[in-house]
Amino acid sequence: MNITELKPSAIWGYFHQITQVPRPSKKEEKILAFLKKFAEEHKLEYDQDAAGNIVIRKPASKGYENRKTVILQSHVDMVCEKNNDTIHDFDNDPIRTIIDGDWVRADGTTLGADNGIGVAAEMAVLTDDTLEHGPIECLFTVDEETGLTGAMNLAPGFVKGTILLNLDSEDEGEMFIGCAGGMGTMAYYKYTQEKAPQEYYYATIKVSGLKGGHSGGDIHVGLGAATKIITRALYAVREKMPMVLAHIDGGNLHNAIAREATAVIGVPMDKKEALSVIINELDGDVRQELKAVDPSVKITVNTADAPAHVVDADTTRRLILGLYSCPHGVMGMSHSIEGLVETSTNLASIKMKEEGVIRVETSQRSSSESLKTDVGNMVKAVFELSGAEVEVRDGYPGWSPNTDSPILKVTVDAYKRLFGKEPAVKAIHAGLECGLFLSKYPYLDMVSFGPTLRDVHSPVEKMEIATVDLFWRHLVEVLKNIPEA
Repeated sequence: MNITELKPSAIWGYFHQITQVPRPSKKEEKILAFLKKFAEEHKLEYDQDAAGNIVIRKPASKGYENRKTVILQSHVDMVCEKNNDTIHDFDNDPIRTIIDGDWVRADGTTLGADNGIGVAAEMAVLTDDTLEHGPIECLFTVDEETGLTGAMNLAPGFVKGTILLNLDSEDEGEMFIGCAGGMGTMAYYKYTQEKAPQEYYYATIKVSGLKGGHSGGDIHVGLGAATKIITRALYAVREKMPMVLAHIDGGNLHNAIAREATAVIGVPMDKKEALSVIINELDGDVRQELKAVDPSVKITVNTADAPAHVVDADTTRRLILGLYSCPHGVMGMSHSIEGLVETSTNLASIKMKEEGVIRVETSQRSSSESLKTDVGNMVKAVFELSGAEVEVRDGYPGWSPNTDSPILKVTVDAYKRLFGKEPAVKAIHAGLECGLFLSKYPYLDMVSFGPTLRDVHSPVEKMEIATVDLFWRHLVEVLKNIPEA
């Protein structure tokens, strides 16, 4: 069965089309061209700003001309993650979708339902002339995943609506009215190459089998972070024997919990067996610690070819101490919204991308601007203490909840009318573009909702089929009940 056979056919049909268009963050040219062609084919007015964002406008249906203009908003880019054994070129290849029981997933890659399903819903609204609604502006933003660039550079006056429905949430039946702000803290360890000791035994330590996940939405689960585990392994080895570091690599994206990591090390030849014992013991410990959330985790050690060079001893020491000391995970819970993570930090990646520099990327989130700064400073201090050069990436604001929001009342009432139950009203510990929209358009009344997604930003990302229908019906009902201008 193909996803185009699923119901509602319009939204699933458009989602399928979107999966066929490559759209990595910062490489959205193909999806933007696709949307412009779509607007032209359907004789819809559209505009594009300097950042690349597109707005497509649809006039009110008959009898609804007096309603407030609604902005429907989704981002066009997707996180591009794949399993190591999956052959896939995100710049050119379509996403291969699979119906797996009650869910849709991709074949060894991210699905891109974040936020492709929102884009699909907007396209379905734009082309369905049976819907009842006031004036609509469909806003498609670029580069949400890696820098919120589109939202950050949205020009005043580009959209005219006073109500914004963000279609980028991941739990059906939940209405989101707030989100965390975020920032990034980068550390750079400059090293010199030293000749690799020839009398040493060299091995690759590998951390694999972790689920990974969203560094905001999944941070409270306590998933294993490969960057922290590989550091733990290096620290354990270094405590017991002389060790040199030839290579280290872990994680990929600032907004994803690291799934895999490797390090190539050398130890004296007579410590070969002791090295295996240390790693095997740590493997057992980590399996036990994570058995409830990451049961497939494993740490392996295998013989490696002797390298020509290794990282100098002082940098190796400072790097391991800095990484081991770097906080990761939940730093504090909200005092006002039960169960909401207030502040967190993610040790996202460790890369040797250029000769002589090891780059460490971390990201911080908080619904409190002051605490976001505080945890960022904490991470900065750790890396400065370990002798790294530190760069702080410009952050983005959060979205403070407004429980008296008129559009919130409309969405809640519509949900109750359709499904006979009360939706949950929440804030989310992830970056939505809404905070930035509010900074540009302070008068906006906003709410965010969507179908159920799980494991986003990872190759096991999936979307619950039944919730897409519920999401669509709810969106249609909300549009029908937008108040008069």
